[in-house]
Amino acid sequence: MKKRVLIMSTSAGSGHVRAAEALTKAFKENPYVGEVIHSDALHFTNKLFRDFYSKLYARLVQTAPDFLGWWYKQSDEPWKTDGMRLMLDRLNTGPLVRFIRKFDPHITVCTHFMPAGIISDLIAKNQLDAHLSIVVTDLDFHAMWLSRMFHRYFVAIEETKVHLEMLGLPSERITVSGIPIDPEFAYPIDRTATRLDFGLHPTRPTLLLSAGALGVGPAEFVVERLRNLRNKTQTLVVCGRSAETTERVLRVVGEETESFKVFGYTDRMPDLMKISDLFIGKPGGLTSAEALTCGLPMVIVSPIPGQEERNCDHLLEDGVAVKCNEMTTIPYKIDTLLDDPDRLEQMRKRAFALSRPDAARCIAETLVGDELPPLEVTDDDAEAIILAAAREKDNKLR
Repeated sequence: MKKRVLIMSTSAGSGHVRAAEALTKAFKENPYVGEVIHSDALHFTNKLFRDFYSKLYARLVQTAPDFLGWWYKQSDEPWKTDGMRLMLDRLNTGPLVRFIRKFDPHITVCTHFMPAGIISDLIAKNQLDAHLSIVVTDLDFHAMWLSRMFHRYFVAIEETKVHLEMLGLPSERITVSGIPIDPEFAYPIDRTATRLDFGLHPTRPTLLLSAGALGVGPAEFVVERLRNLRNKTQTLVVCGRSAETTERVLRVVGEETESFKVFGYTDRMPDLMKISDLFIGKPGGLTSAEALTCGLPMVIVSPIPGQEERNCDHLLEDGVAVKCNEMTTIPYKIDTLLDDPDRLEQMRKRAFALSRPDAARCIAETLVGDELPPLEVTDDDAEAIILAAAREKDNKLR
């Protein structure tokens, strides 16, 4: 019998959804899979709850990023907010529970911790007989991803697996798959022909500036700084879904249409990454994985405190990115890289070496044949994990 697969994401940021879409494609191509459904868990909740998870997050990114960083650190303790979070989720997700039980999947894969918590609870109470895997969509691991009942975790890098092992999770339950991305990012293209297709100079250094899918980055300020570059470049500016951001950028660009090409939301991001020499923007988990697959070095600007700062640490350590702590240094940082083509080429090669373009297929192939029973984290196990995490935190503070 072919497997029924349920993939759950949330639209709190675009990365969780993009990872789920990549997984949906991979499962649909697997001969051992029958029906595949990808659903945004927030579609089953009331408007207040949806706004809490999605619109509030986007608003805080713009207006209170330091608060997000504070909350990220405060909540990064195993099961610290678990009871309150699960109660809040269950009070607002009755339709989601009914949908899951009606579909009755063999395999469930979650790219966000909210639906993972709901499904974990259903399995623990014998209200659902399904395999639960959790796909972490950042390079680092936050305690909110922990579930008391699960089958597997899929993580981005070996260091994250080591961290989970040291907390006490069994090694055989953790797979270093990489972050699932659309296979389109791995397909080769003719860079010169594609640049010409976009109306670009075929050989001029090409920069890709992204405000993210939500269009909340400081794109217009970066454009102003790029005007001060010593090297002659051409810049692709992707403003995402924000019409307001697009308008602000267009006002700054003015008549400089040869040096700047401005886009709103685009489904051609794979091509834009492949024809570019440097990416400028925030290091979201999906964006970072996509850039690595395209061999695209990154110039990191204004990472969101919390998970993006953690992603930034890994990218800097691996030698595939530089970070601008001040907006004033953007031209200097970029000119320094463009003046050193050997360094830029090494960063490009390093990015390719670190990439995992087959992450989605790896996850699908692992799960269709997986016969591991569910793992319950008992109260004693949970206490041991809490103590292990506390020891690590104490050591960091010394």
